[in-house]
This record gives sequence, C-alpha cells and structure tokens, in this order.
Amino acid sequence: MANPLPPADILDALRTGAAIPAHPLALTAERKLDERRQRALTRYYCAAGAGGVAVGVHTTQFEIREPRHGLFEPVIELAGQTVDDCALELGKPLIKVGGVCGPTAQAVREAAFLRDSGYHIGLLSLAALKQASIDELVTHCRAVAEVIPIMGFYLQPAVGGRILPIAFWRAFAEIENAVAIKMAPFNRYQTLDVLRGVAESGRASEIALYTGNDDAIVADLLTAFRFHVNGMRIRLRIAGGLLGHWACWTRPAVHLLEECRHIHETGENIPPELLTRAAEVTDSNAAFFDAQNAFAGCIAGIHEVLRRQGLLAGRWCLKPREELSPGQMEEIDRVYAAYPHLNDDAFVARHLDEWLK
Repeated sequence: MANPLPPADILDALRTGAAIPAHPLALTAERKLDERRQRALTRYYCAAGAGGVAVGVHTTQFEIREPRHGLFEPVIELAGQTVDDCALELGKPLIKVGGVCGPTAQAVREAAFLRDSGYHIGLLSLAALKQASIDELVTHCRAVAEVIPIMGFYLQPAVGGRILPIAFWRAFAEIENAVAIKMAPFNRYQTLDVLRGVAESGRASEIALYTGNDDAIVADLLTAFRFHVNGMRIRLRIAGGLLGHWACWTRPAVHLLEECRHIHETGENIPPELLTRAAEVTDSNAAFFDAQNAFAGCIAGIHEVLRRQGLLAGRWCLKPREELSPGQMEEIDRVYAAYPHLNDDAFVARHLDEWLK
C-alpha cells in the first residue's frame, strides 16, 4: 500500500506557499487550557489570511505531552475542529500541520492520532534522536511516513536540534510522501545544505520549502536558489513560512508573504524598502524571541504580544519559570514603538469580540 498523501487542494496550497503560524497554548492563571481563547487564536490566524496552522510544536509547548497535563489530544482536536469550521466559512482549504516528536514508537503513535484527527501533515522533529546515524534517522522518518505525510524539520542546535548533513536531506526528500521541509537552523550554510539535498534528490518540484529561520525570514522568501545537478540547473524557492514569529502580528506577515510571491511571479526588482523591512522584522523577532538570552523567553515573548492585543489573558506557560527575561519587556516596548506598520492591533481590535464568542 502506498504511503498517504494530503488531499490535492491541500498539496496545491502547500506548494503555492502559505503563512503557517506555530500555534501557541492559551492557559488560564491556574495553568489549565483556556478553550475559549485557544479557539480565538485559531480564528484569528484564519481570519488574518494564514494558510493553516501548526499545532503541537515548540510554540504550543512540548510539555502538553506530559501525562500530568494531558493536553496533547485535546489541543490537537480543538485546533483541528476550529480550522475546519474556518475553512468552511472562508471557502478555502486550510492546512493542518501537527508536531510529531520522540523516538519511533512515540512518533508513530502521535502521527496516527494526528491522522485520525484529520491533520494533513506531521512536522517531524528529530531532537530525540541526537545519537542516531543517518540511516537510522531515515528509517525513523520512513516509519512515520507510513502513517501520515511528513514535513522535515531542521531545528537549530541551540534549542535542541542536531546537525543534519546534505546526505540526510537528500535521502529524506526521496521519501515518496515527504511533502515539505521547514528550515530553521538559523544558519545560512545549513539552510543551503537542505536546499542542495532537495535539488539532488530529483524531487525539487514536489517538496514545498518553508522558512523557519526567524533571523532571515524575508531574505529566505525573496531569494531564488540555483543548483547544478547532473548537468541540469535546478531552481528552488522557499514558498512560505512556518514560524512562531508569525503567531503574532499575523496579518502583516501574510501581506509580506504575498509581496514576496508577487516578486517571484513577475520578476520585478526587489524594492529597497522591502530589504529595510526585512531588518525591521528581524529586529522585532529578536525582541519577541529573546535572542539576547539564547531564546529563553521566546514563548513568553509571543504570549506578551498576544496579551497586549487581548487574545491571551496572560503570559502563563506550563512551566511556571518560563517567563520574560530581564530587559525583554523593554525590548518589546521598543520594537512596538519603532515599527507600528508591522503590527495588526487595529485588525485584532475590530474582530476580537467575534473570535472570543
């Protein structure tokens, strides 16, 4: 039996390129799931023009999988149901990506739950397999791919990832239902390793490439990549983004992606203003993601922005010690004042009551 593929309209949307926010977790002050605000967040992303959501990923907090919290299944189901409602209301396909973690047995279980919950793609973290060989990693990926279509994930080593060479990405791209790769090594050399591996796999036209490089979002989306393979020139572009950064200020991020796609489609010159905005986006990300403190406050930073907009009631995380770093609040204040054109506060204010119903 062939490995499963997403529905044709989902695959088309994925390859065209979508803004996919990495979905945060809405909690009460008692650190229990706030279903009303969790659903409101999903509605916000869909109304802002996102092409889907990614749930059960780092931004959703990996601790949802711990038995004492028991939140993995309810959070996955709640987001999936809300996305389906929004897709029906908007009349367009919305991509449902679910995070898949852990050693092979756990990853296969999570993939099966995502599949049974109507998710289209599993975003496959390899953080738990730090000592595995390339062959062992590919075997692990193939086992998950038998259950659900997969999106590869190059996670930066600074936050738990591992170095993944060209040979791995070439082999990963050869998996028949590997449909996408999220690149988030925060490293230009390693990003090129992924792209070259895909170019050499023979499946460049079938693999949707997504940026997760928060320090180079706009550069990734604007760049046309060229490789020479067996005497042929292979051209690649990064079609969209799957980003924690896009979990807030989402509507301008959608417009940014549309601008970058327009430039690719028309061949127009890149306006200098867009390069300036690229630096502003990176500066904003440094504040939200707490780059100065090795990303310790990255989830709390996103929560703080959503709290200011009224989408979240507070910054609470499942780990009580997970909070803003010293000086991070002032950095968020600074970028809020410096780049008002990057926020969507007015859009959120107009619709917040309807999303919270």
